Amino acid sequence: MARSGSTAASSSPPTLISNIIRLLPTGTVFVFQFLNPVLTNNGHCGLTGMVLTSILIGLCGFSCAFACFTDSYKDSDGMVRYGITTVTGLWTSSGSDSIDLSKYKLRIGDFVHAFFSVMVFAALSVLDSNTMQCFHHPFFEFTQEVLLVVLPSVIGTVSCGVFMLFPNTRHGIGYHPTLPDDNNDSS
Repeated sequence: MARSGSTAASSSPPTLISNIIRLLPTGTVFVFQFLNPVLTNNGHCGLTGMVLTSILIGLCGFSCAFACFTDSYKDSDGMVRYGITTVTGLWTSSGSDSIDLSKYKLRIGDFVHAFFSVMVFAALSVLDSNTMQCFHHPFFEFTQEVLLVVLPSVIGTVSCGVFMLFPNTRHGIGYHPTLPDDNNDSS
């Protein structure tokens, strides 16, 4: 019976991480989870593996932040178009005459979401067992158990609280926009 209690306690951090990573771009998490074991040689990497893993973590972190600055809309033809938010509105590769793109301006909440998305991804990458073993540092030996229990809870609680204060209304790349008049199309 004592074993099932310890199993439940040890399965909590992965469950918390799986709930937290819902806030990240799916493709970014997939690329990280696919390439990380390869680049770290399943946690047994040398200097080259460390450098390549660091680059992977940096690029994936950038991807998490960049996704917070993208949005989508439906043009007059009903096609979904994607763009990057700017201070003047949405910048797209093809302009739209019928849609006012200035309502998609850059907001302070976009920066908040970008920061906390990167923090959630950083927690995910640091807590990955291959990353921990690859960057084998004495700090991880003594604090691995504490990190696995505390870090997901703290980052998850703070991030969820901040995301409630700054709700995200963006529909980035890969997400279809919702329009107020979409309800009229269901009849």
